[in-house]
Amino acid sequence: MEKIKVILSYPQVIFREGIHFVLSGEEDFEVAGEAAGNREAFELIEANPPDIAILSQNDGKVSGAEMTRRIKRIYPSVGVVLITGQQDSESVFNSLTSGVSAHLTPDAGPDRLVAVIRDVTQGRLPAVEELLTPALAARTLADFQDLATLSERLGITMAQPSPKEAEILNSIVSGGGIGPVAARLNLAEEIVRNHLRIILQKLVANDRVRVLITEVQRSLPSLIPGGLHGGVGPQEYLTRAEFIEFKGSLMVRLKSLVNENP
Repeated sequence: MEKIKVILSYPQVIFREGIHFVLSGEEDFEVAGEAAGNREAFELIEANPPDIAILSQNDGKVSGAEMTRRIKRIYPSVGVVLITGQQDSESVFNSLTSGVSAHLTPDAGPDRLVAVIRDVTQGRLPAVEELLTPALAARTLADFQDLATLSERLGITMAQPSPKEAEILNSIVSGGGIGPVAARLNLAEEIVRNHLRIILQKLVANDRVRVLITEVQRSLPSLIPGGLHGGVGPQEYLTRAEFIEFKGSLMVRLKSLVNENP
């Protein structure tokens, strides 16, 4: 039987040993490496890509979200599970857009740990459940709106929710959880979750484009005023005509970013 390879990163030794002990008790798991930090874990991933990487969201050197972006860019088949503590909605949204497959809290029980890893291995996205909270649904709608403005200003295409997906998000904002949302929209709960999965995939795809644009901005500061974060208004982005002027340089830089090492 081919085992599910797991690489684990967490600063506390006792916690890592606890996860290792739980996974070692399952015949279909193999802990292929351990590290105290996400940067060291990435070196293990480079040497021997696993099926699952369990990382610490609050790593002092490289956050779990930042490392997830790096892993998914180079090793898209690796599922990432983040160990998180108490976080605000903005932090959770940031990790969702990075491509994480699931979140686990440090006090998650052994059964929960094993079930989540198996779900991720089978291609499921437990992180979708996060979008069922009103705050994150509202944040998602706001992000799509911001990106619609950015797309228009730069003349590029970024993913937007379908009318049904927008309706689902707005219904979640109204509150009540998956049951009331599904009832209000006359949909099966599984259909709602399928839509949320597509929404999450769109968020991740848009985030990757935004990261590339940010990197280009840093490389071409004289061409793109302002920044993509920190409350910059859409009027501070390039116009379509300005974008066309440096399109050649942009494409060269984007290609180099895709191919360069992390």
